[in-house]
Parts: sequence; C-alpha cells; structure tokens
Amino acid sequence: MPGDQKPYRVYRGGRTKGKVPLQTPPARARSRVRAGARSAEYAGRGPIRSKTRPRWRRRLAIGAVVYVGLVVVWGVTSYLYIHSGITAANKRLPVGTAEALSGQGSLLLSSPTDTLILGSDHGAGGHQTDNHSDSIMVIRTDPSRHRVTYLSIPRDLRVPIAGIGDAKINAAMQSGGPPLAIKTIESYTGLQINHVIIVDFAQFKAVIDAVGGITVNVPERIISKFDCPYPTNTRCARWDGWHFAKGPQHMDGKRALLYSRVRKNSLNPADSDVTRTARQQDVLQATLKKMTAFGTALRLPFIGGDLTKPLATDLSAFQFMELGWVYKRAHALHCRLGGVVQTLPDGQSVIVSEGDDKDRVILAVLGKTAPLPPRPGEGPYGAGCVSGSFAGYTQLARCVTPTLRPSHACDG
Repeated sequence: MPGDQKPYRVYRGGRTKGKVPLQTPPARARSRVRAGARSAEYAGRGPIRSKTRPRWRRRLAIGAVVYVGLVVVWGVTSYLYIHSGITAANKRLPVGTAEALSGQGSLLLSSPTDTLILGSDHGAGGHQTDNHSDSIMVIRTDPSRHRVTYLSIPRDLRVPIAGIGDAKINAAMQSGGPPLAIKTIESYTGLQINHVIIVDFAQFKAVIDAVGGITVNVPERIISKFDCPYPTNTRCARWDGWHFAKGPQHMDGKRALLYSRVRKNSLNPADSDVTRTARQQDVLQATLKKMTAFGTALRLPFIGGDLTKPLATDLSAFQFMELGWVYKRAHALHCRLGGVVQTLPDGQSVIVSEGDDKDRVILAVLGKTAPLPPRPGEGPYGAGCVSGSFAGYTQLARCVTPTLRPSHACDG
C-alpha cells in the first residue's frame, strides 16, 4: 500500500454545499391533509363550519323522493286494478238498468245519494235459475250530516208492481229484472235511486277471503241444518248442524257465506226470513267496512281486481272511491220497512204495511225527523230505525214484543 493512502475513508461533518432540500409536493399535500384533520378536531371558541352539506340531509331528501315515488306508483296501480274490475262490473249490468236510474249531476262527496243493493244467492238450495232478490237494501249517504242510512226492505213486503199488481216486492226482480225492481222501489218509497249494485252471494266468498275475513257480531246462538258437508244421508242424519256462538267472531269466506244462508235457527222458533235478511246484510256491512279499512287499501294492487268479481253496477271507479270515503267518515243508522204478516187465500204469507209506518221510516231516512225505534208489540216485522247493525235492530224488535221473548235474544 502506498504510504500516502490510508486504509479508511475520512468523512467530514457539517453542512454540505448547495441548497437545503425541501419537502416534495406529495409530502406537502399529506401535511395539509393532516393539518386539516387537526383543525377539524379543534374545539376552540367557535365551531368550524364545513363547506359541504351534511350527509344526513342528503339521505333524508333521497328517502323522501323515494317514498313519494312509491306512493304514486301504489296509487296508480291500485286505481288501474280497481278501474279494470269496475269496468268488468259495468259490463255485467243487465241491459236497461242504467236507464232506469234517476240521474245525479253532483258528486257523491257533496250531496245525498241513494244506492240500491240487490243481493241474490243463486247457489242456495240449488235454485240456479232463481232471479229473486233475497236481500233488498237502499244505502243513503248524506255527507252534510256525516251519516250513512241503511234502509232494509223485507222481500215478502207486499207492494204494487207495474204490470203485475200487488205482490211480494222480490217478484219485481224475477219478472222484470233490476229495471223493474228499481222502478218499484222508487214508486213505493218515494226515494230517487241514483245507483245500483247487484251482489251475487254465491261468489262473495272470494271477496271476504281477499280482504282477510270479516268480523260479525252474532246476536244469538245458532244451530241450523242445511248444506250438509257429508256425502251420505246416514251421516247427515246424525250431524247436528252448523254452530255459531253469540258475540263478535271472525269469519272467513266460507263461514260468512254459511252464516248468511241460515234459514232456520233450531234454538229460536221465532227465527224468520227477516232474521235471515239481517244476517245477509250484516255480512254485507262487515265486508264493506273491511274493504274501506287501511290494511285493505295497502293491498289494493294485489286484490283490487278480486273485490269486484261478484258485483254488477253502474258506479264508476271514482264513484266507488267517493262512496268509500263517505262511508269511512260517517256513522250508521239502520232502518227497516215492515208491517204485519197476513196469509193470502192461496196460502202465501206476505208482510203488509199498516198506518203511517212507511212514511215515518222514510222521513227518518231522509233526515227530516228523528229516528223512531219499532213500536212495542209490532214483532220482528215492525218498521223503525236503530243505530248499529241490522241484527241489533232485529234483536230490539224481538225484545219489545211480549209474545216473542226468547231469553237468548234479549240478554245484554
């Protein structure tokens, strides 16, 4: 090794010549981010306002838009299904029925309206060609009084019928269809029938099932033998019949149809055709109440078409919605035409109105007089009005009658 070279390298300390190296641009950016984070955490005298909108406001706005969109889609879909079903129901209306109605130039939401309900049960007793109206009821909606009045007309009530003479009122439907029934009821009651709904009870089971069943307040215990569910006569002879307990109970479509078809209660010899009509109309009223319920409205896009299958009517989809709105906001009054039972020379039993019974009931329906309960002694066929269900009316009529006083009908 040469003498002037050392076996190691000498490094000199201190500052090297040239400029001091500065932070690179990415480093400066990272530094500013860290500084911003520290400043955001600063809790000094006042809050530091962010220049960007908080995320919760944006999420709330998006949620509101989505909700409104879903409501619009639900409303349009429901209306389309209802409109389709009502259009089919309009086509099922017998020819000449719409022309027999009294015109109404105003909305159902703003003026009194009389709608005739004609119920027929072609499946009961195997009478497939029988066109009698088993249930006759006029529904008067009065938005100014927030009242819905149900006027029940017994099918055995003897009235004048054009082209026939004096006969049972349900014969008008058999002889001349809905047009003659409308004209007969208008002539006898003095009410102007604006709309009509014809209900086929044989198909009503599907509607009740579609709305999730109905709740009916049964006024008394019932045991009745009809429509035996067993295939042999021997087993049907041992079968004690259909049982219905007293009080409110939930019914599916099959159970409700059986209840409306009960013709004779073996526990009550005073049971009559009037009480059968009461059961039918209680089923109708309970179904109408369920159809206008909030839960049913939510499911209209799925069941809207099924609700109108047993119906034939002149009402439009919008008028049905009006009727449902008025019904939802009103209290109910039940009235009934009636009279005394008479046996004709041919052995036929009819109900004949006496005195001013018809006039006082019609005045109460029109809201011109206070509702009057059935007079004591008139029996289950007496005319009058009560609040609540039609079954409640029948129970009251029995309880004011000394000769017809079954304890199970008057308890409570």
